[in-house]
Amino acid sequence: MSKIVVVEGTHDEALIKQVFKGQACIVTNGSEISKETLEMISSLSKDNDIIVFTDPDHPGERIRARVHEVVPKAIDCFIKKSDCISKNKKKVGVEHATSEEIKELLGPYLEGDIKAKGNITRNDIVALGLTGSNSSPLREAVSSKLNIGRPNAKTFLNRVNMLGITVKKLNEIVGEINGKNR
Repeated sequence: MSKIVVVEGTHDEALIKQVFKGQACIVTNGSEISKETLEMISSLSKDNDIIVFTDPDHPGERIRARVHEVVPKAIDCFIKKSDCISKNKKKVGVEHATSEEIKELLGPYLEGDIKAKGNITRNDIVALGLTGSNSSPLREAVSSKLNIGRPNAKTFLNRVNMLGITVKKLNEIVGEINGKNR
């Protein structure tokens, strides 16, 4: 099965194609993703894996959500804000990442097999303090370590399972973060 990467802009596409020669990409042209583009993504998903690789900001998350509406099994690939800041430090976006960063993040999806889903439950993340009152700072710290954006609790659960993260691994990360905060 071929893999198609969904990106926001033509500069993102150019960078990905520079790193992964001949890689198929779909450009959304910003956060106002058209109905036609969504239909194309949906149609292509029948014979291809769809990988969503958008900017780590609100418009990027909105595109990601819209793609998941039409392709629930779309694969998410995330980049940290700190890894894609422009040289003048005024803009954030995939196009500002280094080739090495792009290769490191997309490589596992484009060069190898996609990981199996995990089996973390809501009870697991409750027990770890990753949902509930005052859980946001810890969840954001864990999310940063896992490079999965800044999700709410429900989205966090979906993303860690999509990536095949284990309860043991989450326990280790939470322990490490809690150790630093003491």
